[in-house]
Amino acid sequence: QVQLVESGGGLVQAGGSLRLSCAASGSVFSIRAMAWYRQAPGKQREWVATITSGGITHSADSVKGRFTISRDNAKNTVYLQMNSLRPEDTAVYYCNAVGFPSWPWGQGTQVTVSS
Repeated sequence: QVQLVESGGGLVQAGGSLRLSCAASGSVFSIRAMAWYRQAPGKQREWVATITSGGITHSADSVKGRFTISRDNAKNTVYLQMNSLRPEDTAVYYCNAVGFPSWPWGQGTQVTVSS
């Protein structure tokens, strides 16, 4: 079964940057579209960005121009480069495959942006 391990979160001041990583076990990573999601306290999990197996990306309007999703299939890893961070970006960030079947959620990585 595929396991997802997110890392790279932390505490950063508004305007700062972080780079998140999500490593997936298993050999099917390269053929799946992958996405980042986030969940702020008291809110539902929301979609942040997607990257297809071929490298086409899409992102939510709230992060467009600030966040960039990328992947390294040789390392079974998807990344989220986050620039110009805002306090409203504070959340636990998760990755997962897009579509069916989804994989078990990892523990996520906490991102906290101070004003």
